[in-house]
Amino acid sequence: MNFALIKLKLGMVVASVGVFLLGFALVYAVAGYFFGVAFAPAVIIGILSFLIVLNIVQWLFGPYLINAMYRAVEVSPTDPKYGWLVDLVDEVAMYNHLDIPKVYIADVPFPNAFAYGSPIAGKRVAITLPLLKILNKDEIKAVLGHELGHLRHRDVQLLMAIGLIPTLIFFLGYSLMWGGMLGEGNRNNNAGSMWLIGIALLAVSYMFQFLVLYINRLREAYADVNSATTIPNGAENLQRALAKITLSVDPNTLEKYKKRNNNQMMNMLFFSPMDINEDVSDMDVEQLINYWKTEKVPWYADFFSDHPASPKRIQLLERLKNSIY
Repeated sequence: MNFALIKLKLGMVVASVGVFLLGFALVYAVAGYFFGVAFAPAVIIGILSFLIVLNIVQWLFGPYLINAMYRAVEVSPTDPKYGWLVDLVDEVAMYNHLDIPKVYIADVPFPNAFAYGSPIAGKRVAITLPLLKILNKDEIKAVLGHELGHLRHRDVQLLMAIGLIPTLIFFLGYSLMWGGMLGEGNRNNNAGSMWLIGIALLAVSYMFQFLVLYINRLREAYADVNSATTIPNGAENLQRALAKITLSVDPNTLEKYKKRNNNQMMNMLFFSPMDINEDVSDMDVEQLINYWKTEKVPWYADFFSDHPASPKRIQLLERLKNSIY
């Protein structure tokens, strides 16, 4: 197995387990201090149950809200213009041993693709109109390999579960803060202590969000691996898709590299401003990929992002490409 893949899987396991253990240990310690060890589990279960119910409701009905926000319309296999896209998704689903998801076209002015769904709405994948104009079929297939990788790995469910931890810390801190402000001291501490620790927990919940972002970056990288390992020539075509999307939303990207001033480089694959350049040359694509292959990316480059920096993704795909082919 590729060493980079082993490192990626190990990082996901360690980070996920670490977030759960650290989060619950902190919450239990604080709840036990203020409410007593005997009542701490009840307090935690009460808050957690409330949050789980909210998350489940959001998960079940979220796809319908997403469709409304993105003006997404389902594509039929018989659609004379976009029916081929359904066939493409069917092929990628077959490679991934998945049930065929519903296919949607999103009428929004930026290149994007995303997988989503719920037990009520079913599995879905959406592609925006600008993405269809920028990429060829092989590149779209590679992007779909990434997106269906999220469905295959149940990333939505995993990240929802992990996201409960900072939210749990936040709610406990919020409760203590307001309890302190209202003068609701207890046998162990006065109201001032409750307020201070509540504020501290709010800050800690914010810090935990960086761990969640880190795990999300690992899941995105793992979805890249899925495309590279399940789609024929997936690694190469996903590299090209990354480069094309970046050049379409920032035509000056190559000039920034040439001037060694790339601080404004995009780190996310599927995010962009409103003005799209649909005329991206193959020469520019190859040149940008070559820049990314050799760029040394500092560890903090994507610290605030939920996607790895583009050069990191290109270099991972290159290592996979070399090991696969």
